[in-house]
Order: sequence, then C-alpha cells, then structure tokens
Amino acid sequence: MAGVSLFNQISCKSPLTRLSSKSSLFPTNSIRFGKTAAKLSIGARPAFRVRAVSEEEWRAEGEAAGGVAVAEEPTEIDLLKKQLVDSFYGTDRGLRATSETRAEIVELITQLEAKNPTAAPTEALTMLNGKWILAYTSFVGLFPLLSRTLPLVKVEEVSQIIDSQNFTVQNSVLFSGPLATTSFSTNAKFEVRSPKRVQIKFEEGIVGTPQLTDSIVLPENVEFLGQNIDLTPFKGLITSVQDTASSVAKTISSQPPLKFSIPSNNAESWLLTTYLDEELRISRGDAGSVFVLIKEGSSLLTSL
Repeated sequence: MAGVSLFNQISCKSPLTRLSSKSSLFPTNSIRFGKTAAKLSIGARPAFRVRAVSEEEWRAEGEAAGGVAVAEEPTEIDLLKKQLVDSFYGTDRGLRATSETRAEIVELITQLEAKNPTAAPTEALTMLNGKWILAYTSFVGLFPLLSRTLPLVKVEEVSQIIDSQNFTVQNSVLFSGPLATTSFSTNAKFEVRSPKRVQIKFEEGIVGTPQLTDSIVLPENVEFLGQNIDLTPFKGLITSVQDTASSVAKTISSQPPLKFSIPSNNAESWLLTTYLDEELRISRGDAGSVFVLIKEGSSLLTSL
C-alpha cells in the first residue's frame, strides 16, 4: 500500500443451453420424463420430453453423477493479468523496460483499472492484508536500488507487508551477495482518506542484520564499470574465506538490527489503489508513478 513512500525514503460468459439425453455426450439425469406414467408393452414407446438445461445445471448434474466438472475458461480479466505480467519479463521490475514495453504496460494497466472488481479498496482492507511482491514500477526513485551499482550484489526482492487491523505497512528491499543477505525496511502507519486513497506516515527505518551464507558461490565473471572481470583466479581463496566467514557468522547474526528515525519533512505521502483483487494490486503515487504488486503465493509470480 505504501510502495511509493518506501521509495521516497530509500532513494462474460454467455449462458449456454444444451439438449440433454442419456448418451455419453450429456450428463446423467438430464432426461425429464412426462408427468403421466405410461405402461410399457411390446412395441410401445415410452413418452418423454427433452428440455433445455443451463450450463450451471449441466455442470451440477454431472458432478452429482460422479462426472468430471468442465474447466472454466479464463475471464477477460484473467487474460489481461497474464498479459500484463508476461510483459514484465526482462524489465527488471521496470528498470530495463524499453519505451515500447512501457507503452504496452500502460495500456494493459489502463484496461485492468477500467475493470477493477474492487471499487472501494479501502473498504475491503482484509484483501490488502499480507505480503505483496513488487513486479513493476515506473518510479524512477527506485531505479538506483535496482541498478546493481555494487558488484556481486543484487536486489532479490522488493516487498510490502500490510496489517489492516493495526493500520501498519512495512516496505522492504532484500539484498543478496556471495557472502551474505541483508535488508532495508521502513515502518509506517496509514490512514484512510477516501475509498481509494490512504495517507502514509513513516516512523522508522531499519537496516537488517546481515545473514551470512553457509557457502560462497562466485560467478565466472562480473561486469563492473563497463569492464568484464574474470573471477576464476579468486576461486582458490574461497575455502579460506569460508572458514573466516563461519567463525564470525554467529557474532554478526546475534546483533540487533539498526533502527533510525525518518526526518519529518519526508515522513508523509499518499497512495491511490486503482485495481485490487485477491492476487494483483495496482497503485499510483506521487508524480503519477505506478506500482504493480503480486500477492505472495500467487501463480502469477511464476511468470516473472
């Protein structure tokens, strides 16, 4: 919910009808006999009538008879969400998106916003609960973090955890390197100001305690300041470095995280949620920046 503020701090289906009978093409019990029972005799034909059955009835009767339910076709919103997430591929959360890709993303976002199933997101706060993973942003203030200016260090994840009961938001950036992982977070409170808008007030920043990895994995080479550096000669030093790292791991990991207050002149911002469902959220913030976040556990994350 407060994605933009974090970055300020760290820079139809139509009903179908089917004719039912007892052939293998139709579900059991879809035949309806006439109200008057007829006596059967040799050469006599039983009287029956056929009636139209809606898709919902057909599916329910098939399930009741032990049949397999027909898989539902994806809705227009499902298709738009899949297209949107697919368009993020190779953009590094928006950092490396070309102008053509950005235009495509903006068009898909606009179409989804027009079909927003949650007209008043701030009145459905329980849908906002949990962890959201940043998939794309146009906010340039975040790009320095995503640009990987330090060799061997990369941004593993940018996330947001929302607690609607306590009206709190925690935004985090997880960094990883060959020796350790660490994080930078901000804690904030939010207030509802309209059906779509919230006001954010930040309280503190947190630098997480580095967590040393059990083993060191160095790539064959790394690009730094435009130069391709071969790391093969350094691999012989890995064993000694690992021994040193393991000897100090317990000491470093036992230290508490570093907390600091956020200056009041940068402590407030706002966020507008323009699309919300159980797995996707689109928000807009200062200067029209857009943020697309996916709920942790959603199958949409596998496309990133």
